[in-house]
Amino acid sequence: MPVGDQPEDGRAGDSTAEPLLAPVDGVPPVLATPEEVAAAAATLAGGTGPLAVDAERASGFRYSARAYLIQLRRAGAGTFLIDPIPVTDELAPLAEAINDLEWVLHSADQDLPGLAELGLRPARLFDTELGGRLAGYERVGLAAMVEKLLGRALRKGHGAADWSTRPLPAEWLNYAALDVELLLELRASVAADLEAQGKTDWAAQEFEHIRTTEPPAPKADRWRRTSGIHTLRRARQLAVVRELWTTRDGLARARDVAPARILPDAAIVSAATADPRTIAQLRTLPVFGGPRQRRYSRDWLGAIDRARALPDSELPPLTQPFDGPPPPNRWERRDPIAAARLARARAAMGELSLEHSVPVENLLSPDLVRRLCWDGLPEYDRTDTAELAAAVDGFLKSGGARPWQRELAVPRLTTALTPRPA
Repeated sequence: MPVGDQPEDGRAGDSTAEPLLAPVDGVPPVLATPEEVAAAAATLAGGTGPLAVDAERASGFRYSARAYLIQLRRAGAGTFLIDPIPVTDELAPLAEAINDLEWVLHSADQDLPGLAELGLRPARLFDTELGGRLAGYERVGLAAMVEKLLGRALRKGHGAADWSTRPLPAEWLNYAALDVELLLELRASVAADLEAQGKTDWAAQEFEHIRTTEPPAPKADRWRRTSGIHTLRRARQLAVVRELWTTRDGLARARDVAPARILPDAAIVSAATADPRTIAQLRTLPVFGGPRQRRYSRDWLGAIDRARALPDSELPPLTQPFDGPPPPNRWERRDPIAAARLARARAAMGELSLEHSVPVENLLSPDLVRRLCWDGLPEYDRTDTAELAAAVDGFLKSGGARPWQRELAVPRLTTALTPRPA
């Protein structure tokens, strides 16, 4: 469950709201057999209305983003907690019962990929976190919204815990059940606010976009995100980081362990700096001499040796080539005209944000705005307003902007990007 803007685990802090300490019907048992899942599916199929859904992962502990607990709640059916691990291949009855329903999740993009791996995919979606953003709420964490809209305070929880733990502690299960206890009521309140603000269709377009968008492909050169890599100044050192990162990633994937638990980034950068030649030298470095890392000493040293043996022509460049515009702080020097366009476009989007009480990043992707201002406009007479508007609209559409976003943004951006008289 996402923590939003809440302190630590995402639960409310000091509050006069009525505490919600336990589910009204108690914590249900964890279902972990095909028979139990089939019975739950039948009960859920007999319920009414949308389905509240949440999933707990083990981020920071496991390599995968798989769901280790699924929480479901529907009016007339109650709450169910399902352990998907022992029944991964036995969830067809559940999918048949719930995949045609509208699902209600908080920050749906975090949980949908892991649920899709299990064959669970909603026919319709309502995201209370995203709905809260569109409605202009200042805080969109689950606890903050439950307190603001429903007057209840969620107790502290275990959102960042290792949910691959078995058996799951009773207090964790209580927390998990509470995550869907009021989600349907929250949906109703958010939907009412969106309707009152004339944003129901906006939200529907955004929810459908999240529901149908595939997870992005892994970025190239992910090893460049190694913490501390900016301290390295030589291409050979970057090659060591790349080889160690790749070796670590393979080990982490095979063991389903978070990479940082195999070898922290700081140790990778330390090895790239020290350039050890033997296992003995390697083990004198921080972390590498520890009992968990010693068994992989040959793997680590082999990675370093491979980097050392690379010809200069195969070393990684010191800087990563840009995929798209350069950082905005370099625009003024490289292209002052584009920099001025971006400044005007940002000002226009900021005005729209204030007018509609929607965060700028939800009105339109900031990256899409940057690409538009850098090289997204073809060469033509930009004083032709209609032609410019059509070009802006086409560019935004090709970049995935939804109709409601283009309807708001195109007129403002067209005005902002129309050349100013000399």
